[in-house]
Amino acid sequence: MTPQTLPLDQYEHQLTEKANRLRQMMLAFQAPEAQIFRSRPAHYRMRAEFRIWHDEDDLYHIMFDQQTKARIRIDHFMAGSTLINTLMTEMMTAIRPEPVLRAKLFQIDYLTTLSGEAVVTLIYHRPLDDAWSDCAARLRDALRARGYQIQLIGRANKTKICLDRYYVDERLPVAGRTLIYRQIENSFTQPNADINIHMLEWALAATEGAQGDLLELYCGNGNFSLALARHFDRVLATEIAKPSVEAAQYNIAANHIDNVQIIRISAEEFTQAMWGEREFTRLKEIDLRSYRCETIFVDPPRSGLDDETVSMVQAYPRILYISCNPDSLCRNLTTLAATHRIERLALFDQFPYTHHMECGVLLVRKATAG
Repeated sequence: MTPQTLPLDQYEHQLTEKANRLRQMMLAFQAPEAQIFRSRPAHYRMRAEFRIWHDEDDLYHIMFDQQTKARIRIDHFMAGSTLINTLMTEMMTAIRPEPVLRAKLFQIDYLTTLSGEAVVTLIYHRPLDDAWSDCAARLRDALRARGYQIQLIGRANKTKICLDRYYVDERLPVAGRTLIYRQIENSFTQPNADINIHMLEWALAATEGAQGDLLELYCGNGNFSLALARHFDRVLATEIAKPSVEAAQYNIAANHIDNVQIIRISAEEFTQAMWGEREFTRLKEIDLRSYRCETIFVDPPRSGLDDETVSMVQAYPRILYISCNPDSLCRNLTTLAATHRIERLALFDQFPYTHHMECGVLLVRKATAG
């Protein structure tokens, strides 16, 4: 398999292998059968990064083979959205004859949406100046004249030139509603938009009939917070990355949601605040004791939850856990299974044709756990 081709005829087999692997990993926890959510087999990635290779008068996108480190020319990226593929051709065609745009161009990043918007970031190994801005603006205008909803950004060492906007606004249909999500260039977003919709709708199904408030750790741009808000009285969500917090605040307003509060604080710091170990100025206007959180939602990084956060999470009757690493999930479940049982399990094929799995579990406190 190369980035330009995908083994489409092997998709079902690879997905079955993932499902079997997850089933084996979850045997120790008496988990129910997993719901399996398939990706579209091709054109599923909404963002991609490519190095740029210069070959005399030519230049083109490349990637490196992870095993051999061999350079692979990429003219088509089958995993990428159709918009990414179209823009790859447009960008190379426009940049090749423009010395100001091509000189020491090192990398191009693409961020696209199901709603047809795109941010393209050109990264250089040289300073950028007004001549670059003028040339990039002409390219942007030419692409917009052809119907592309595109933003162009230039990056170099300690320099960022944003011609207009540094974000796109995604619109996702989620359980009968359209949700607006501002996605910031160079910040985390879910790469597989269709699977993201499946995750949001699964989380909504898992919280149907929930009571009280929701506490969410690692909320990012509010991806889950906004969708889940309809099932709770209030949502209190934490995030440490400033661009993500800013995007989340915009998304709350854009979707006319009035019961979500975002705090810029790490999960570890919030745990310390909950235990009364530290006081934080950022929390002085928030009465944590007024929240009646029966459910906690966590979507941690690949390392999973740290031991202190696992202990804090155990205090909640219902735990909704999205994991991008089943190994760290199982490590956390070894502790959580002492007090909670797995009521729902899901496999989201976020990254087809790889060993990576995205999982979801709903844990409910055991009757004997107090």
